[in-house]
Amino acid sequence: MPVKQAVHHRSNAKAVLAAGLAATLLLSGCASWRSPAPPVTTDAAATAADAEKSAAIANAGAQTVQATRLQKFLWIFSPYRPDIQQGNFVSQEMLNQLKAGQTRDQVRFLLGSPLLTDAFHAERWDYPFYLARGNGELTTSRVTVFFKDDVVERFEGGNLPSERDYIDRIAGPSKGSENHPERRPVEPAKVVAPATQQ
Repeated sequence: MPVKQAVHHRSNAKAVLAAGLAATLLLSGCASWRSPAPPVTTDAAATAADAEKSAAIANAGAQTVQATRLQKFLWIFSPYRPDIQQGNFVSQEMLNQLKAGQTRDQVRFLLGSPLLTDAFHAERWDYPFYLARGNGELTTSRVTVFFKDDVVERFEGGNLPSERDYIDRIAGPSKGSENHPERRPVEPAKVVAPATQQ
């Protein structure tokens, strides 16, 4: 009799396990039945509109995303994360010097070599920037320069951080500038001619 009970108990456990697995699979598929994914459109106008919308967001200037309080709290339990910088940093001061009519060499001198040059879009240079801090803060920006006849026709991107803001983001706010904003440069020492003795 104990053997029959053990076999019966084992078959009941298998049946319960199979029913639970079937219910899990059935319920996980229900979400896709209720809200089907929107159909993918290959219409050229819709694709161009999406590309223009994405480019407008990217060229809106620097965007910084802060970590939430929960993420900051959970950072205690995570390993060290270094700061990761990719791309060309373009400051507002650098962008202010860029003018329509400048040559490619002048743009290269001001902004550096472009990170993205495309053989199919030779008249466009992209300067993307990405800074992921170890604390979860993420800063992105993008500057795009358009050329016509090898001179700058127009450029996109603005609302960029200044060089001081960028240094403060990397190293933290400088202590000297906050405490003494009225500091002046040190005057050079005055040299006094030695008196002649007779």
